[in-house]
Amino acid sequence: MDASERLIESTRELLWERGYVGTSPKVIQERAGAGQGSMYHHFRGKPDLARTAIERTASELRAEAERQLAGPGPALERITAYLRRERDVLKGCPVGRLTQDPDVMADPALRAPLGETFEWLRERLAGVLAEGRDQGEFGAELDPVATAATIVAVLQGGYVLAKAAGDVASFDRAVDGVLALLRRA
Repeated sequence: MDASERLIESTRELLWERGYVGTSPKVIQERAGAGQGSMYHHFRGKPDLARTAIERTASELRAEAERQLAGPGPALERITAYLRRERDVLKGCPVGRLTQDPDVMADPALRAPLGETFEWLRERLAGVLAEGRDQGEFGAELDPVATAATIVAVLQGGYVLAKAAGDVASFDRAVDGVLALLRRA
């Protein structure tokens, strides 16, 4: 892995662990095993490097979600696979966590990949839900757009509840609850 990749990966890890404010250029360089000159050779500064790291994290999150949502089987089965996939729940969502960082939210370039990722996820889930409704898996009254927004909100809220309790069971209960509602739809 070259210095640029090490810097990006180190920044991704640090943003997830510490947030933007807690991620200094010095700490990034130390973790990446790269010098200041290398960092500024590849990136204009911390915001540029952070944007690149956030965009990569968002892209990987979308790709992982797509693997489950585009898989074979009924809509509910694919949504279940997405919601129950392996995650580091107590660390929180690597994208959702950044929405709580005031410096990220104040910078349109850093905030954009977050909003785009959540919008993509809501649209993708709405598509799967509409497909399930059209195939009779869900009742005709199911609103795919509103239900998709609910699923994303429950997922992100589940991370928060689990983190606050220091227990993955809180996340699992939130997922169980939304899946029970979908089964009744």
